[in-house]
Amino acid sequence: MNKLAICISVLFASAPLYAAQSGELLLPNAEQMVQSCQQGIDQAKGKITKLGKLPLNKVNAANTLAEWDRINQLADKIGGPAGLLSEVSPDSAVRATADACNLKMSALMNDVLQSEALYSRFKVLKPKDAIDAEARADILNNFEDRGVNLSKAKRTELLAIFNKIEKLQQDFSRNMRDNQAKISFSSAELTGVAARFLETAKKNAAGQYVLGFDYPEIDAVMGYAESETTRERYYIARMKIGGAANLQILKEVVQLRQQLADLTGYPSYAAFAMRNKMAATPEAVNTFLSDVQSRVSELEKSDIEELRQEKARFTGKADSQLKRWDVAFYEEQLKASRYQLDQKQVREQFPTEPTIAWMMNVTGTLYGVEFRPNAALKTWHSDVRAYDVFDKASQKYLSSFYLDLFPRDGKYKHAAAFPVRGVSVLGGQTPVSVLVTNFSREGFNQDELETLFHEFGHVMHGVLSKTRYSMQAGTSVKRDFVEAPSQMYEEWARRPEAEALFNDTCASCKPIDPKLIAKMDDARRFGRGLKYARQVLYSAFDMALAAKNAGDPQAVWQEMEGKTPLGYVAGTEFPGTFGHIVGGYAAGYYGYMWSEVLALDMLSAYGNNVMDVKQGKRYRELILENGGQRPAMQLVEEFIGRKPNADAFFQEISGQRGASTKTAKK
Repeated sequence: MNKLAICISVLFASAPLYAAQSGELLLPNAEQMVQSCQQGIDQAKGKITKLGKLPLNKVNAANTLAEWDRINQLADKIGGPAGLLSEVSPDSAVRATADACNLKMSALMNDVLQSEALYSRFKVLKPKDAIDAEARADILNNFEDRGVNLSKAKRTELLAIFNKIEKLQQDFSRNMRDNQAKISFSSAELTGVAARFLETAKKNAAGQYVLGFDYPEIDAVMGYAESETTRERYYIARMKIGGAANLQILKEVVQLRQQLADLTGYPSYAAFAMRNKMAATPEAVNTFLSDVQSRVSELEKSDIEELRQEKARFTGKADSQLKRWDVAFYEEQLKASRYQLDQKQVREQFPTEPTIAWMMNVTGTLYGVEFRPNAALKTWHSDVRAYDVFDKASQKYLSSFYLDLFPRDGKYKHAAAFPVRGVSVLGGQTPVSVLVTNFSREGFNQDELETLFHEFGHVMHGVLSKTRYSMQAGTSVKRDFVEAPSQMYEEWARRPEAEALFNDTCASCKPIDPKLIAKMDDARRFGRGLKYARQVLYSAFDMALAAKNAGDPQAVWQEMEGKTPLGYVAGTEFPGTFGHIVGGYAAGYYGYMWSEVLALDMLSAYGNNVMDVKQGKRYRELILENGGQRPAMQLVEEFIGRKPNADAFFQEISGQRGASTKTAKK
């Protein structure tokens, strides 16, 4: 996604106009945020107005694209931190003022991108090379998406729609982020949950454990609580944390998006959103989803039957039926009985701090960079740590990133990489990214380990980027490609070539047990049918809401989930928790699987050695450094030396990718 399509931001009025060459971020308090936001918006308007008055016969890359890039750098000064702090600040007042600032910046963006004066200057601009041509095309698309070619009346109507959607998106996110819902259980109801987890859990006056819905709690209850009643209560409560408010917000957003499509001349919001994606049309996406569904349908049924049998064995009831709240629990039971895999062993093998150090060692070795802790950089919470990135060969400073790894009240509930500041080689601005997760402090289980590498893949896409313009930096790529680098990097969490480096950073840690790794690999292959069928369902639901005349989201979900083998769970309200489709992944959730096709095909370039530093260098220079300044498909084809195909992806779905011949045949 183009950076300017995300926000036109502001600058602290007193800050000098020089490019950032360190990882320092402006982290204002609530009062400072309010003051600087308005002052900066006023300053930004002046610069934008000046650009709009540039004589058409004087327009060139140096005075137009370069100036647009400088405006983007101003955006990064406070727009990046404001977007971050609204999701992670422990101070509710800062979160509120950051939210307000984000809305003002979004309104400015929408207004600017309807400027006929600015649009006309980019229309007459003659690019000097392919990078400038790509930048110009992205900018023109952004203006056209905001309706610059429409009549004034329609532009005004469209502007109101965009601003209202932005406010609703923010409300939806805040309802999830600030939700303090808890659910209480007795000790008996939590039989099976690790004692170590319960030792740190809060209790109420009655002595019951009081649990929320952060990932460590979800994993503990859904994966290990032996009581089916406990799991059912927790599952239903978790599926309602968005509340009726979020269901109404999503319904309004869906209606507004159809109005947006009507105004811009598209048959549906999906058609509007798809024109700047690799897939190009809703029909291409739906064909892709149908293809995946046809391949996973029987696998899903097989997985369900195996888990049902595991439930029958565990409960002693031959006629047991599998429920949605059973899936995670019996997956763990099956992995323990079939593969002798216990996630407690995995956490012991991958303790938190040594594992982070190992990941950085793997990444630094692969890409030829060094990560140095920088305690001098100010952070927003004592848990947060900062690192500077240096090129190993030249010892040149490249970028910085922050790690905010553990859950707390008022914090973003999921895992994400925030591209707070994009690189601009032209302007001398270095990039900064922030990794935000909600991991346990007691080591990583298998899923968390892969999530860690996945999100760090996003971070590397940001901080190793070397684009000419900040609007094309790092993850500013087409939405259905953005997940490819991060999905590919999950492989480094499970390959022996990477794991061989573990004790380099922790001599006192237990050596990696190859038998445990083999068990993890075998266990990972189970449940592919359930996993991908669920991904197809989420993607199809997203596309259904983006289609013309979409129905009420909750009703659509009940109908679609009701047709799946495990059915709809009465009383649940999943659409009110599905933040992806309210935010940037609307008509784009399919991109996770679309990107995975490319990710697994790019992995083929490494052959049997993911620590091949020669290929790592090629990948860094070709994929990561180029960000969005070259077409994604062009970069992929150049990296793998051919047109990509989906062979590895469909092998992954069936559990055959990387398996031995014997396992594959079986």
